[in-house]
Amino acid sequence: MMIKLYNTLTKKKQPFKPLKDKVVGLYACGPTVYRAAHIGNLSIYIFEDILRRTLEFNGYKVNHIMNITDVGHLTSDADTGQDKVEQAAKEAGKTASEITQHFADLFVKDLKRLNIELPQKFAWASKYIKEQIELIKRLEKKGYTYKTNDGIYFDTDKFKEYGVLGGAGAGKARVKHSRGKKRETDFALWKFSRVGEKRQQEWPSPWGVGYPGWHVECSAISAAELGQPFDIHAGGEDHIAIHHNNEIAQSQAAYGKPLAKFWIHGAFTLVNRAKMAKSRGNAIVLDDIIAEGFDPLAFRYLVVASHYRRKLNFSAAAMKNASRSLEKLRSVFSVRAKGGRVCQKYKRSFLAAINNDLNMSKAFEVVWSLVRTPAKTLADKQATLLDFDQVLGLDLKNYSVVIPAEVKKLVAKREIARKKKDFRLADKLRRDILNKGFAVEDTAEGSKITKK
Repeated sequence: MMIKLYNTLTKKKQPFKPLKDKVVGLYACGPTVYRAAHIGNLSIYIFEDILRRTLEFNGYKVNHIMNITDVGHLTSDADTGQDKVEQAAKEAGKTASEITQHFADLFVKDLKRLNIELPQKFAWASKYIKEQIELIKRLEKKGYTYKTNDGIYFDTDKFKEYGVLGGAGAGKARVKHSRGKKRETDFALWKFSRVGEKRQQEWPSPWGVGYPGWHVECSAISAAELGQPFDIHAGGEDHIAIHHNNEIAQSQAAYGKPLAKFWIHGAFTLVNRAKMAKSRGNAIVLDDIIAEGFDPLAFRYLVVASHYRRKLNFSAAAMKNASRSLEKLRSVFSVRAKGGRVCQKYKRSFLAAINNDLNMSKAFEVVWSLVRTPAKTLADKQATLLDFDQVLGLDLKNYSVVIPAEVKKLVAKREIARKKKDFRLADKLRRDILNKGFAVEDTAEGSKITKK
């Protein structure tokens, strides 16, 4: 069945066909590891996980590369301010490597708690300095660069297709910059270390001691790991206007061919209708959700059930609803049945939904229709849901209800009462079980126990 994906580059849904038969090159912009990723960041990685799982569900092998930015990301997109990692290290009294390793480890921990498949490779920017320098040299040779007193810049006026993804960068406003930057859209390829300042992370280059600009790492890493062009470049919509337009400009200028066939972007996560950001003081991390008593997979459910191109408004009420829905889905597995078969009719509908630009709300309609139908056995429902969970990633196969011993005894007594047709006692025991936080349902496979 054909997959259709919305391509930011063409502004429309297009049939997806990989450059190599059954092998997909996927590059996703990773975190800048100077602080913990907030759930707005994590929602993008969940969307990318659904994209990857959908490709794999369709039989593709995915070569997934994600960069780790540990140098060069400044506090301003205008190529000014402090290096975020260097600043964080200074404030914490630690080395840059201690800061980046700590937050990279925390990032991976969050991915695992959200059951996100890890990329085949985490590519650290500082490990690709040679490749970044070579890319800049190639651009210099082709006449796309100029030098200022603080670095080497890409001249967007020389690249006529600049801003092809749209966004603020497409206007190409001519704004003079105090350090010799010719126009607003020009961006740093290499930044010089300031005179009298000793950075923790700096390298020699043909232009002087310094460090790469933030944008150049993705072009250098993707070319080294996936070649150019590759199939899909994914990321958050906040990267469209500047970061991804810059990637396209430097990569295409350097190699004379497209960077990626598809550009796919996930929408912002909002808190009380405002964009989530550390600078706004409304950034929520995964540990905050867990501290409120929520399962991390309830947050995954919340994100997965929405469409990746629509803004998600995070709230306690939304989390409670997602948590209840997840528990209802898990309750299908409170009694494990054997010998089930995947329901092909439901699978076809599920596949049609996910292959239509990751239409997960439609996919969940299929899921809940399956759960509610009396026409399928519990065994068949479980087999089909486990098949779907290859995409949903809710870890249903490892779910088990932890039932206290006292509740198990009440359930056993109730089973005896039912067999003796003592329904008054059975009803009383049902109420006793309910008071202890569990519900019991009578099925052909036996008593099904769920959390209330």
